[in-house]
Amino acid sequence: MLQSSESIGAIAAALARAQADLVNPEKTLIATIRSPFPREDDRTFRYASLASGLDIVRKSLSQQEIATVQTTRLEAASGQIHLTTLLAHSSGEWISSDLPVCAAKDTEAPHRMGAALTYARRYALFALVGIAGEDDLDAPDATAGSPPAEPQTVPKSKASSPKHVLNRPAVLEPPQSAELREVLLSQLAALPPDDDLLRWAKASLPLKNTLLEPDAKLVEALYLTKIQEADRAKLAEQARASDRDPALPPEPLSEAPTGVGASLRDPLPAAAPDAALAHPKEPPRKRSKAHLLFVRDQPCLVCRQTPSDAHHLKFAQARALSRKVSDEYTVPLCRAHHHELHRHGNERAWWANLQITPLQVAHDLWAASPIHSPLDAAVVNGAAPSRRESEASLR
Repeated sequence: MLQSSESIGAIAAALARAQADLVNPEKTLIATIRSPFPREDDRTFRYASLASGLDIVRKSLSQQEIATVQTTRLEAASGQIHLTTLLAHSSGEWISSDLPVCAAKDTEAPHRMGAALTYARRYALFALVGIAGEDDLDAPDATAGSPPAEPQTVPKSKASSPKHVLNRPAVLEPPQSAELREVLLSQLAALPPDDDLLRWAKASLPLKNTLLEPDAKLVEALYLTKIQEADRAKLAEQARASDRDPALPPEPLSEAPTGVGASLRDPLPAAAPDAALAHPKEPPRKRSKAHLLFVRDQPCLVCRQTPSDAHHLKFAQARALSRKVSDEYTVPLCRAHHHELHRHGNERAWWANLQITPLQVAHDLWAASPIHSPLDAAVVNGAAPSRRESEASLR
């Protein structure tokens, strides 16, 4: 939030003269944004330290009689710590900005609050005086995985302790992945089609998550086959029981183990290829890039800042192997609060602490989304419109 004195003519003129001398600080540091999703690459970007930026800003602003002041305060209504950055001119005119930094409970972890405060001080000061201190990340897909422009040696003490980042299993090299795949396939093939499947899955999920994607898909496919075999055995047993006692109603098939895919990026669909043996199918999970863009355009649910990420509410649907929840269950979160949610771990508790009901927000956003045209609706539900339908909708 930007505030200023009643008149800003003098400070605006002084700031304009200062900006003629201001230069962007050198980006000598490299940051890594670690993805919480095993199949997604980490992202790196270069940035300048707060100290190097302050040296440049103070030198130029002081020549124009402009002082910089940064203070913090506790916002009782929201329970957040705010940073105020002030530019004060010798004429008495001033310009300031206000930025939420972190939750007040983070004061219990001073190192966490200090890191967030340094981050916010750099962003707020650089934005207020009009300089850039880090690489442009407006197109993260274009920068993901690209090597940094300059080689940078990261101190061992920092590289060995990535704080506040979700740990994810390292993916094996191809020879080790193939070897582990064969071990898991042999174990799975030897299991009888009963509850041993669930126990095996719970014990083997951490290992399976380290496989390369093609190897992981082979394990998933065999697991699905074992589930289908269990269904057929159950159906055959019911048929034999019905032959012995025709008055005995057939027992409904049990659902596939629900805890199988919790950390496998969600459980396998337990549907058999034979329609007579298939379980009732779950509604298709909807995908819409247009809706995700619409959600990203909304302000963060916590701090009302933009831009936002489209966060999928993991508890909105049953877990399914290698599948996120539908895009209709997404809400906007700024990058800082998105990372905070992933670090917290317990998503339901995190939302409850903030007294926010994200499912209702997701429902309202889906209803208001501009995707509900006939063409978009077909794509969202996984059915591409025919050429005749497309031509008709354009007339």
